[in-house]
Amino acid sequence: MIVADRKPIKEILDMIKDKDKVLIVGCKGCVTVCNVGGQKEVGILASILRIARKKEGRPISIDEVTIERQCDPEYVMRLKERIYDYDGVISMACGVGPQFLSEAYPDQRFYPAVNTTFFGGAIEHGIWAERCAGCGTCIIHLYEGMCPIARCSKSLLHGPCGGSAGGKCEISKDVDCIWDMIVRKKMEKGRLSDLLTLKPPKNWQTARDGGPRKSIREELAQ
Repeated sequence: MIVADRKPIKEILDMIKDKDKVLIVGCKGCVTVCNVGGQKEVGILASILRIARKKEGRPISIDEVTIERQCDPEYVMRLKERIYDYDGVISMACGVGPQFLSEAYPDQRFYPAVNTTFFGGAIEHGIWAERCAGCGTCIIHLYEGMCPIARCSKSLLHGPCGGSAGGKCEISKDVDCIWDMIVRKKMEKGRLSDLLTLKPPKNWQTARDGGPRKSIREELAQ
């Protein structure tokens, strides 16, 4: 899923410093799962902003709504009856949300309350870790189910660099060297010789390096 973090309150307050009436729009998708932009978080942010502005002597009117997904026009369009009733709109979705909102309602101003960080999953309650870089060509089967593109600090595909030591990455003792993990698992499975096979250079055109991407399902597209 997409993992995100809420922006600092000071930054959000600065975005809406000249606004008197705003709408906060949450999303029931990924940001709800990682406890950043769901209905509960929308309510918390609204309360914090109201209190902060009241302390400044500039009360603000804030309404709240949480839609199914901000990345789907079907749900975004359900806001059309009220979206222009506000001086501005705060989106608590990933970075896709405020962009879809801006495209649907070009005469309104939208402000992101969330910083999108990575694709990952929960490894413990309240802890999410990056597992995918969205490169467009998945090859984890070559690396015992682990992705060196996302989990190696240098995205190395042919083995560890000279900076790793003791199973840790050179950037921090808190970061495991994914190549140490790959090699150890290959040894356990008796497949260490797999790493002797030369692999062709990766085609990065399927990743972000090839420009903005689009996925088309012909059986669904009209």
